[in-house]
Amino acid sequence: MNHKIVSLSPGLYFVATPIGTARDITLRALDVLASADIIAAEDTRSMRKLLEIHGVPLGDRPVVAYHDHSSAGARARLLADLAAGKSIAYASEAGMPMIADPGYDLSREAALAGHLVTAAPGASAALCALTLAGLPTDAFYFSGFLPNASGARRKRLEEVANIPGTLVFYESPKRVAASLADMAEVLGDREAAMCRELTKKFEEVRRGSLSELAAGLAEAPVKGEIVVLVDRQRAAASSEADLEADLRAALKDNSVKDAAAIVSEAHGEPRRRIYQQALQIARED
Repeated sequence: MNHKIVSLSPGLYFVATPIGTARDITLRALDVLASADIIAAEDTRSMRKLLEIHGVPLGDRPVVAYHDHSSAGARARLLADLAAGKSIAYASEAGMPMIADPGYDLSREAALAGHLVTAAPGASAALCALTLAGLPTDAFYFSGFLPNASGARRKRLEEVANIPGTLVFYESPKRVAASLADMAEVLGDREAAMCRELTKKFEEVRRGSLSELAAGLAEAPVKGEIVVLVDRQRAAASSEADLEADLRAALKDNSVKDAAAIVSEAHGEPRRRIYQQALQIARED
């Protein structure tokens, strides 16, 4: 057993749990889980299994569910326990709580009520993927899960297109091929990486352009938990005047769609944005 019972001050302790390999938990996290008066978890079954793997005795301590679908009443009960001087360890199903996982409202209300809020940090799929992707890490933007619908997804991608850092997304294996295709269309064919099943038996990292990754998935779909990382926009931004002039020239001999494709490729600009601009010019003319 690598845990020990420690004296915890009353408060809320966010505990990172492994994203794959069970041994990736920290010794401090085990100490907190062994010592807290109450354990709150996004998935109580996963938590009980983790405690069993590491030999952490539960005794008569409660393990209560708290997740995105929990009522305000569930949060109020935990806040009442904090007010009564209890220590609460909270863990999401995997990784750091609140990183695309539940816990924000609980953390905020506990802090506003004056309770201790702290963390036993550890595994995070986003940071692990950044380490492996081979893309710049001096600046990055974590965008969590993209919307399911293609239209909403493309709109969100447009919003983050010009962020000067590596973009990090979580994705479902059922949607990842479509998401990569949308990324190539909206962001331009940037360098990217797809990290799958991190720290698990079938861990895999695929690197290449967005279109290459999308084509590979169309031929061979994958399973498991996925992180997609996309390089920042590298091409120097073209002036609006240059774009408009080239679009007007291209529209003389081409359809709106073909003119947009020609100009977006020539300038390294997202095709969707150039297409909208071409449509506007065509309407005006």
